[in-house]
Amino acid sequence: MNLETALTRAQNEITAAGILRKSGMFRHNPRRLAAGARGVGQLGPFGGLPAYCAAVHSGVAIVDDRGELTFENFARRTNRLANALLTELRGRAGRPSIGILCRNHADALVTLCGAAATGARVVLLGSDFGPRQVAAVAEREKLDAIVYDEEFAEAAAAFVGPKWCAWHDGDRPSDALERLIAGSTDAVPPRPKQAAALVILTSGTSGIPKGAPRGEPTTLMLTAGLLQRIPLRGNERVLLSAPVFHGWGLLVAVLVLMLGSTLVMHRRFDARRALDDLARLECSTFIAVPTMIRRLLALGDEVTSANLAALQIVASGGARLDPALVAQVQDVFGPVLHNLYGSTEAAYISIATPDDLAIAPDCAGRPPVGNTVRIADVHGNSVPAGTEGRILVRTPGQIEAYTDGTSRSGADGFLDTGDRGHLDPAGRLFVAGRSDSMVVSGGENVFPEELEIVLHAHPAIADAAVTPVEDPEFGQRLRAYVVRVEATDLDETSIRAHVAAELPRSRMPRDIVFVEELPRGSSGKVLRHTIDELKETHS
Repeated sequence: MNLETALTRAQNEITAAGILRKSGMFRHNPRRLAAGARGVGQLGPFGGLPAYCAAVHSGVAIVDDRGELTFENFARRTNRLANALLTELRGRAGRPSIGILCRNHADALVTLCGAAATGARVVLLGSDFGPRQVAAVAEREKLDAIVYDEEFAEAAAAFVGPKWCAWHDGDRPSDALERLIAGSTDAVPPRPKQAAALVILTSGTSGIPKGAPRGEPTTLMLTAGLLQRIPLRGNERVLLSAPVFHGWGLLVAVLVLMLGSTLVMHRRFDARRALDDLARLECSTFIAVPTMIRRLLALGDEVTSANLAALQIVASGGARLDPALVAQVQDVFGPVLHNLYGSTEAAYISIATPDDLAIAPDCAGRPPVGNTVRIADVHGNSVPAGTEGRILVRTPGQIEAYTDGTSRSGADGFLDTGDRGHLDPAGRLFVAGRSDSMVVSGGENVFPEELEIVLHAHPAIADAAVTPVEDPEFGQRLRAYVVRVEATDLDETSIRAHVAAELPRSRMPRDIVFVEELPRGSSGKVLRHTIDELKETHS
């Protein structure tokens, strides 16, 4: 690190400390803060999170489908699990690796923190995984144990080794995590021999997802950057519907608890239940992926008649947010929408505030403190504002390499996101689409995402996905899969008229296929196997 880089980093850390102070992060009794800091010093940032929260805050930490968990009991439960894991995995050579295959609930976070408190390598598995993905990831990441929800028992069975069931609906199974916790002690675990590590898997829309490993955070910028753009505060209630096993949901969960707010989680997203809890619990914040926001707004009059006076923040991440949805949120809730753009490899990259979206509803916002975004041509040279190119980023949360040893970072430290886009003169980022999804049709560069945005803006279209197909005349064209809004008579002619009014002829889909549904993964993206099945059915 040269002197200029070191000075810039030091200045960014000072700025980050100021942001955290403004958020109220340090507005507590100094003795309590010192006690919390000792907990983090003993068990690390993730392992010591419950101890920090219990020392600094009181009241309810988490509300899930089972009930309430106080900050004090969050710490006790985590200690019990950590001590139990130390006993169960004793004798294994090297750092243990523990997989978590859970939906949103308190014990998913207890397991993450408890495993981290032992110095383990924690691997977050996706709820979309089947047996093949579990077996492949378990082998590659050398898992020693898995904690899973009962509904994933078939997938978890592909792993041969210790398994504990964190969530079950019927009688308590013999491998229930609760049995492990109940038989242990809540004494503070010993300091781990090595710092914990976290592996978040890529979205895995095709094939086996890669592992993105990170050590525990050593910079204030990772937390401060998000708070700089999304003003989360303490003593509030936050409905977290985005999955905690992806970076977006996990980072918010940690921040909410550190601030002393209550985290509200449902194992499965249900729009009507989410609306009920937003109103009943007077939640100040709703954290989601775009599909969830779209389903909530589809409740229509139920939303407009609900008492959501406490709702100050609706934050979206994990997938692209289209301008039509931005306009809907602004019409119904007012200027509360924030849009986070990021990747598993880089963490968050840029965040659009309500002011940004009022000016440019299709933007991904600006990079917060510590993040740098540049747009490059095919040779890696930076291009001027307004010129489209490859989106390269440098963030305090980016990985150096995947767990398989491959990397997407260059010698200059910038990571290639795999997306294309441009910056405007104000520094706002606009994402055109994936570099590998761009097709050349009739000599023009065409992104499927452009057509998807226009289709989602049609009032009679409930969902849509676009994929390239071979075309003898133009080389490649686009095929659109469309889900009609119920009780509408939408036809192909009206869709083509709508597209023609918004896009050039090169973006007109060659085929329009009506389907009953488009299954999406937990991050809100249509999974690759869904598209492959549709292509095979409608070839």
